[in-house]
Amino acid sequence: MKVLVIGSGAREHALVRSLLRDPEVSEVHAAPGNAGIAADATVHPVAADRPEAVADLAARLDSDLVVIGPEVPLVAGVADAVKARGIACFGPSARAAKLEGSKAFAKEIMAAAGVPTAMAVVCETRAEVEAALDRFGPPYVVKDDGLAAGKGVVVTDDRAAALAHAEASGTVVVEEFLDGPEVSLFCVTDGLAAVPLTPAQDFKRAYDGDAGPNTGGMGAYTPLPWAPPGFVDDVVERVVRPTISEMHRRGTPFAGLLYVGLALTSRGVRVVEFNARFGDPETQAVLARLRSGLGGLLRAAATGTLAQHPEPVWHDGAAVTVVVAAHGYPAAPRTGDRIHGLDDAAAIKGVEVLHAGTRLDADGAVVSSGGRVLSVTAVGDDLAEARDRAYEAVGRIQLEGSHARSDIAEAAART
Repeated sequence: MKVLVIGSGAREHALVRSLLRDPEVSEVHAAPGNAGIAADATVHPVAADRPEAVADLAARLDSDLVVIGPEVPLVAGVADAVKARGIACFGPSARAAKLEGSKAFAKEIMAAAGVPTAMAVVCETRAEVEAALDRFGPPYVVKDDGLAAGKGVVVTDDRAAALAHAEASGTVVVEEFLDGPEVSLFCVTDGLAAVPLTPAQDFKRAYDGDAGPNTGGMGAYTPLPWAPPGFVDDVVERVVRPTISEMHRRGTPFAGLLYVGLALTSRGVRVVEFNARFGDPETQAVLARLRSGLGGLLRAAATGTLAQHPEPVWHDGAAVTVVVAAHGYPAAPRTGDRIHGLDDAAAIKGVEVLHAGTRLDADGAVVSSGGRVLSVTAVGDDLAEARDRAYEAVGRIQLEGSHARSDIAEAAART
């Protein structure tokens, strides 16, 4: 099949690489792509969030499948426009993508479906926020209602900081704090059937030891040696299937990738958030371990035939992703710096260097063009080996002023 991938980040680069490994896939295109994706696939200068432009491109290429990476195009209705042309598209409709586009809507769905989650209050005024903060107490959790690229949440013991974030954001959701480690579980679904992928854990804070502001994600790893037995099956039965059923009951079936962000609390599993697409950087680690074909799996979800498709097959061992971020990220990332050592890093056994915020300058050199510049992903027989390879590769990359966390998967690798 001929596949068109929409997006320009390391998640999309991982999707492109995984699709290229699938013998069912004959051709891969991407829009708009980045410097790394352009080296692997044919890229097209079409903005990801323009529904008709994307649909025109998909039709012009005679695409068999369109895979939408980021959340903004989904909420904008790109999947709807592509499907209206009779082209299979992996990604939910704009109405279904509201599961990510509105935290308040997601809470409504969870309540109706009986899904375990944090107690929460939707707030539109300062008085409502103050009352909710007082109700739940510290640590205070305040989330933007809409899309915020993974950076729209504040978790703090400082009541004034929580209130300030709420006032700057408009409508917010104030929640009780959930203790315990967080887990990301991706589920491929056609609106009725659901197939879980291997769970992963990501690291949102900018600096070691979970210090600093929230980011789009600074690293991830899979599998999770500390996850309880039966964890995935439990989440599918208690969270995924009820959510999909509720969306179907409402006449807005969710077909695509349901990302379930979870906290393993002292009171059991609780949903932190839903996303309507593959997570970044977890996707980079998860797909590095996928041994079976990705294209056929996504097409089955897009065409309503997932129940008849074989289960995914995974490599033994582990994968670790470390994000290399630009100077000043996340507050004010600097762009335009040249990147050196990419080939040296990629030459390490088991390593892939996936591009995110990159472009080619006038001289054809790779330069930074965004906050999260690269995702260095490595596989190994276990987390320790994968981690060693990933950090050896990071050490070979030179980008002036860049920073990367040094503790991705450290605690898990020790166990």
